[in-house]
Amino acid sequence: RPPTPPPPGAPTARILFLTDLHWDRQYVAGSAAACPDPLCCRGAPREGPGVAGFWGSYSKCDLPLHTIDALLAQLPNATGRTSNATGNSTGSFAAAYWTGDIPAHDVWQQSRGDQLRALRTVTALLRARLGGLRVFPAVGNHEATPVNAFPPPYVRGNQSAAWLYDAMAEAWQDWLPPAALHTLRAGGFYTAQVWPGLRLVSLNMNFCSQANFWLLINATDPAGQLQWLMGVLADAERDGEKVHIIGHIPPAHCLRSWSWNYYRIVNRFEGTIAAQFFGHTHLDEFELFYDEETLSRPVSIAFIAPSVTTYINLNPGAPQTPACVPPNQPSPPPALTVPPAAGYRVYEVAGSYPGSSHAVLDHETFILNLTEANAAPPGTRPPWQRLYSARKAYGLPTAFPSDWDRLVRRMQDDEQLFQLFWFHLHKGHPPHEPCGSPCKAALLCALRSGRAADPALCRPLRPTLPFPRIQELWHRQRLC
Repeated sequence: RPPTPPPPGAPTARILFLTDLHWDRQYVAGSAAACPDPLCCRGAPREGPGVAGFWGSYSKCDLPLHTIDALLAQLPNATGRTSNATGNSTGSFAAAYWTGDIPAHDVWQQSRGDQLRALRTVTALLRARLGGLRVFPAVGNHEATPVNAFPPPYVRGNQSAAWLYDAMAEAWQDWLPPAALHTLRAGGFYTAQVWPGLRLVSLNMNFCSQANFWLLINATDPAGQLQWLMGVLADAERDGEKVHIIGHIPPAHCLRSWSWNYYRIVNRFEGTIAAQFFGHTHLDEFELFYDEETLSRPVSIAFIAPSVTTYINLNPGAPQTPACVPPNQPSPPPALTVPPAAGYRVYEVAGSYPGSSHAVLDHETFILNLTEANAAPPGTRPPWQRLYSARKAYGLPTAFPSDWDRLVRRMQDDEQLFQLFWFHLHKGHPPHEPCGSPCKAALLCALRSGRAADPALCRPLRPTLPFPRIQELWHRQRLC
């Protein structure tokens, strides 16, 4: 049964969502913001234009710790909150979801010690700034070294991931119950109650990652995680609980076998799974799930939130090719312009009351205008601002899967609406190259695709391009 809007006066809850922080402990204000290396804004300061700003830079750069601290300091739940917090002052948070990628993109020189330092430093910062707010983390692909290398739990000894999972369990023990810490140590995933009636499942999406070479041994369900997930969802269904699923890598970015099995699980438990939340792409997008019989009835949606970091390269070391660059297909760029930004997301969900759907009712995206922040006098706290509210910006009656399905169809014919989505996709800083017809076809197809490599999900859009070409364009926007 599809979700229904809450009755008048029913409580709602706000959930803070953070993803892809990518703290660079070697970030140096005044260093070169453009460089031949995969990661810039490091090294000795220099004079002249093209240097790294104090709060961050829109280039091949991650963020200094004081920018992440400034984000947390202006939140409603923050301890020692600064007085100039803006935009996000309509109420405190009931919980926080944090979906990984803590270290910077200097993957060629990272050690286990570096990764653990990043984990402990940022965890301590969140705990200090958010006080008693419960934080529910998920494991990102950058937490390991080598990057993306997550051996299945049956791998033991020095090659195992125990060094990472044990450290996570120790760092997060104040946020998670003992049973959750047990499965976290075993495989990097867990379940816990958010509040009565709502259960959270944190998946380790590295066990579906196309970049995890350990999965060449077994890509179907290498950690038994999908089997475990079905058990958790069956128990929640029996107990009348709703479930929020969080993870790092979105399902359609996974290996095909894992992705299709996950899609089937979402279909089976569509009445139990209230929402899905992911990150990883650094962009503001979503993936829809449809009933498997007709592929026409939307049953769920995976929200993909934009990154905190400004890093927007396709891959470390790759040229700065914007996402979805259309080949020789000019179209007018969006009239809106916003300077480079870091960002975070706030979800409003149905609160705790009898019969609550616990579904997402709306979401808001907040950004930091780096041009303005870097130009301010030293010591000025940077002002974060609301970029947009989803329902208001897109004219959605609700924020249920059917509304997002209709939005995709509307964007097919409404170019102004599509360009607004393209603008928000990049946190208000789209590439200079416009998104023409091939780019648009690839993006709309991606929004309908909750599982990997399925051309049937794109057919209702009547694409003019063959599916392999759509996939080629779509893959350009994938980050690691």
